[in-house]
Amino acid sequence: MKVLITGGAGFIGSYLAEACIRRGDAVCALDDMSTGREANVAHLAANPNFQLIQGSVTDESLVARLVKDCDQVYHLAAAIGMRLVLERPLRTFETNVRGTEVVFAQAAAAGKSVLFTSTSEMYGLNEHKPSREGDHIVLGDTTKRRWNYAYTKAAGEVLAMAYHAERNMPVAIVRLFNTVGPRQTGRYGMVIPTFVRQALAGEPLTVHGDGSQTRCFADVTEVAEALIAAMNEPKARGQILNIGTNDEITIRDLALRVKGLTNSSSELVYMSHELAYEHEFDEIKRRIPDISFARQCIGFNPRIGIDAILQGVIAEQKRRLVVA
Repeated sequence: MKVLITGGAGFIGSYLAEACIRRGDAVCALDDMSTGREANVAHLAANPNFQLIQGSVTDESLVARLVKDCDQVYHLAAAIGMRLVLERPLRTFETNVRGTEVVFAQAAAAGKSVLFTSTSEMYGLNEHKPSREGDHIVLGDTTKRRWNYAYTKAAGEVLAMAYHAERNMPVAIVRLFNTVGPRQTGRYGMVIPTFVRQALAGEPLTVHGDGSQTRCFADVTEVAEALIAAMNEPKARGQILNIGTNDEITIRDLALRVKGLTNSSSELVYMSHELAYEHEFDEIKRRIPDISFARQCIGFNPRIGIDAILQGVIAEQKRRLVVA
C-alpha cells in the first residue's frame, strides 16, 4: 500500500507517517513547510519507504500526480494554531478550503480513499457536553477571526460529504480533540509545549483567561493509529468520528501539573484572551468528546494519560536544551 499524507512533515503528520511505515506502507509526505518541519521527519529520510515532497495542496498539477501514484490519501494539511489563524485569515481560507477542494477533486477523479482531519472546534459554542458527532454546530460571528478555522473545516466536511454522495468517493472524517506530544511547537499558541518551555526556562506560565476552562489531551501516537483504523474500516466511510480522550483537566491545573513535573519555580500569570491575541475572543469553556462511536466503529480506546504525555514533552524539550 502506498499512502499520500498531506501535511506529512507536520506534528501529527510525522507520527502518522511513522505508523504507516511500521505497518508496511510506503509513504509520500507532501508539505509546504509553513508549519511543518523537516526535522519532524529527518529520522525517516533514509527509509526507502518514505519520500518528502515540498509543495502546496493548492498546486493542482502536483496533487494530481501524487494522488494518482498512491492508494490512499490522508488529508491533514491545514493552516493551524489560533495565532496563525488570527494573523493570516486569507492564508487560512486558501489552504483549508481551496487546498481541500483540490485534494478531494483529484482523489475522486482517481478513485482513491480519503481520510479528512477536522476539528473539535466544529462544536463551537454548543453547550451540550460531551460533544457527540450528531450535535448541532454552533459557531460564532463571521466577523470574529477566532472562528475562521472552524468555518474552513466545516466547509471541508461539507465538501467531503458532497464528494462521497455524488462521486462515490470513499471518505472518513475525524474530529480531533487537542492532540499533543513531542515535536509539537508552541509557536502558534499550543498550550502544552508553551507551558513546558516556560517552566524549563523559569519564566511565568501564561494562562489565558481565568484558567477554569477544561480540555482533554490525546497522545499523538494513539491518534495516529486511530487515523489508520478509520481509513481502513469500511464502516467509517461517510461517517464522522470524534478522536480524543475523556480525561478532562482545567488549564490552571495543567499549568500546575507542568510546574510540578519540571520542579519549576515559575509562577502562574493570568492574561485575558483579548490581550493574548489582540482580538475579541469567544472562549469555549469546556471541550470533551463523546468517543463511543469511535470505540464501536474502529475500537478506539485511548490509554495514555496526561502525566505520561507531559513527561514525554518535557523529556524532548530537555534534550533540545542540551543540544542547544
